[in-house]
Amino acid sequence: MEIVLSLQQIAKSYGPIRALNGVSFDVPAGSVFGVLGPNGSGKTTLLGIVMDVLKANSGGYRWFGQPGSPEQRRKIGSLLETPNFYTYLSAVDNLKITQAISGRGTATDIDDVLKKVSLYDRRRYRFSSYSLGMKQRLAIAGALLGNPKVLVLDEPTNGLDPVGIAEIRQLILELRDQGHTIIMASHLLDEVEKVCTHVAILKTGNLLTTGHVEDVLMDEDIVEMSAADIQSLAAFFRREGHTVTLDEKANTIQLILAKGTARLEDINRHCFENGLVLNHLLLKKKKLEARFFELTNN
Repeated sequence: MEIVLSLQQIAKSYGPIRALNGVSFDVPAGSVFGVLGPNGSGKTTLLGIVMDVLKANSGGYRWFGQPGSPEQRRKIGSLLETPNFYTYLSAVDNLKITQAISGRGTATDIDDVLKKVSLYDRRRYRFSSYSLGMKQRLAIAGALLGNPKVLVLDEPTNGLDPVGIAEIRQLILELRDQGHTIIMASHLLDEVEKVCTHVAILKTGNLLTTGHVEDVLMDEDIVEMSAADIQSLAAFFRREGHTVTLDEKANTIQLILAKGTARLEDINRHCFENGLVLNHLLLKKKKLEARFFELTNN
């Protein structure tokens, strides 16, 4: 598996405040990697360090297996702050300025990136006429100049209404399908769950967990089941020493088992042999929000 970004024991302090405390993780190529955490967890500081905006006190990082350098930096597009465009200029003219400042891409790139973010038909309109979602998509278009392999986005849906959030979510998925690796900090857990393949969860500068989203969520097996007589089903598993959560409205029960121990075929057979016929049996995963609060509230 190709690693796009590797962090090794990154630490950063602001006077007595420890913003990052020995953070290490790898970002696989082709992933949408979410960096999550409450306010003050170190997300923005971490992105600033890997983009060479801030200097770490200790530790290091490697892009594409090499130390950070201007050459490596050109392979990365970033959106770390609120978009800063001229309100009276068009999308095309604003991107020409962005291009001149960054030195990335060619004249033909502007049309290409505007098509990628679905703003080509509005390319001659003034920035002031854009919705918040369109403004954010234009900022991502600026990050895409030069066709970078990686995009680093800090809170890409911050301040957007539901329509704008949905637009950015769809854009991120499309960019991933086009071969971009995306690293994004966010506090919108539902959105992260919809788009991210991998996550790292931070709290007060410490890395709590990292990995594939499925692995982070499946810290235990949650088995949901139902039968015609739900009370008898619940009583059966309680007698066997299990903690049972009964949802009478949904006519289901849930059992919590150790991670990797739930064997649905065995559970179904065990119930049948004891006179209980299941009409619903499912191995569920936690919502990212629930797992996030479990980790960050400890």
